[in-house]
Amino acid sequence: MLALAGLCAVVMLVALDSTIVGTILPRVVGELGGMSLYAWVGTGYLLASAVVIPIFGRLGDLFGRKYFILVSIALVVLGSALCGLSMSMPHLIAARTLQGIGGGMMIATAFAAPADLFPDALSRVRWQAVLSTAFAIASGVGPMLGGVVTEHLGWRAAFFVSPLMGVVAFVMLFLYFPLLKPKLLRAPRIDWLGGVLLALAVGMPMAALELGFSAPARPVLGLAFMGLAALSVALLVWYERKPEQPMFPLRVLEPRESQLLNVVGVMTGAVMFVLIYYGPLLLQTEIGLSPTEAGMILAPLVAGIPVGSVINGRMFPTQTQPQRLMVFGAVLLAVGCVGVTLLERGASMAFAVSAFCISGVGLGFIIPNLTLFMQMIAERRDVGVASALIQTTRMLGSAVGTALVGIVIARTSVVTGIKAGLVTAVVLCAAMMALSLRIKMKNVRR
Repeated sequence: MLALAGLCAVVMLVALDSTIVGTILPRVVGELGGMSLYAWVGTGYLLASAVVIPIFGRLGDLFGRKYFILVSIALVVLGSALCGLSMSMPHLIAARTLQGIGGGMMIATAFAAPADLFPDALSRVRWQAVLSTAFAIASGVGPMLGGVVTEHLGWRAAFFVSPLMGVVAFVMLFLYFPLLKPKLLRAPRIDWLGGVLLALAVGMPMAALELGFSAPARPVLGLAFMGLAALSVALLVWYERKPEQPMFPLRVLEPRESQLLNVVGVMTGAVMFVLIYYGPLLLQTEIGLSPTEAGMILAPLVAGIPVGSVINGRMFPTQTQPQRLMVFGAVLLAVGCVGVTLLERGASMAFAVSAFCISGVGLGFIIPNLTLFMQMIAERRDVGVASALIQTTRMLGSAVGTALVGIVIARTSVVTGIKAGLVTAVVLCAAMMALSLRIKMKNVRR
């Protein structure tokens, strides 16, 4: 229970790190300038996280997760402090990228850790509700806290909120989280070449999007990065069949359900971050709200995620086809996105709160099931890398969604870009419904 409490503190750190930044970033850009770099503050974090998540998910399987998660907390705290000391947008982006590396390590280990503490899937889905409650507390407080601190103490002070939670998480996990290692006949060898190929395969598509096809466009550079990404994927698939302990065991992606889950993960990440990252910007520029007011309206979105997760955990054991819960979540998410799309100056605040809340509850029916289904499909020795894979695809979707909306904003206007992103989010929700229906999962009581 004390180890689980430490994981709750980590989840709260992740939530604070994500929600506070979304609320204060418009004020940061107003002071430091560089609206064209707005998307990179999020994209740099997401790209760095996406690159390291699968690598440390696998290393956690081989060497245990405790020390990796402790190092990740230290990196996140250091990155947050450097964000608060940034004097320009490039400095802020570099600090957020460092945070992204720590955040990726944290996600890779924290989301796989419940499988170590609770090997039984039915028990695990119940205890995940505790993690969801912790996420709810931090997510609900985060946007409002970011807005209040920014208005009264300045945006720099807001970046020093997360380190306080980081200290609590570090102490709890250092003292109580067990150092669990797999029983191997001989010490595992790290697949360094597989790790490099995996990093290139994950990172190059985003680099192509941001450096090659954003304004100003450099299509030759973009195509070169895409070519390098395709080559990296081909070499990764060829090479990872050879090592005894591959960095990315291909058997994780062999089941059809695993492939569908990861496609849904990409879409979920894109929709989620269009709402979380650009929601505050829409509320402040189009609706004319202050950072505090925007944070209060955005809070139901991030707080609704664990609410939906708790309800999902209650309903899960009674479902013969639990994938239907994901379909229901996609329906709610689509309804919420339509509501956010209709927001304009003079709109009812109750309507705005309802739209974001419905979206959050819908995400709560999707996100935990993505991880749980991947853990149920994977072999016990691959739980970490399977959990990391679904987090990576979700993170990639978040990065792509954030970057694409940023490109549209740079070429048109803030409102046009965000509205286009929300319309695309509704289309993606429809695709998620269709794909979720094709995922055939048996109940954990099988």
